[in-house]
Amino acid sequence: MAGSHQLNLSYESKCSRLHGHNWTITVFLASTKLNADGMVVDYKHIKQAIHGYLDHGNFNDLLPFNPTAENIAEWVVEQFPECYKAIVRESDGNVAQAFDDHFPIEPEYLL
Repeated sequence: MAGSHQLNLSYESKCSRLHGHNWTITVFLASTKLNADGMVVDYKHIKQAIHGYLDHGNFNDLLPFNPTAENIAEWVVEQFPECYKAIVRESDGNVAQAFDDHFPIEPEYLL
């Protein structure tokens, strides 16, 4: 997914200027029961809510927070109650992840 952002930081950085990345977002889902279709959530709905909303957009205009990879990962986790972890890769070597600390499944059963 392509998208741009500029970061509002407490120090001088080239990331304060508008720039873009080819983002990769990985969403981890779990449930104690599958829905009637045999899924936790249809990936089509996940892709529509995240990729469909953010792709080729300016994240500063689309998200109500400083769009760091870490904040975006937290936002992704909050989008679906079945999401317990998200990994956001803004470029090679720049990866952030967020976890739902209150997810109702024991951590040893999760990836």
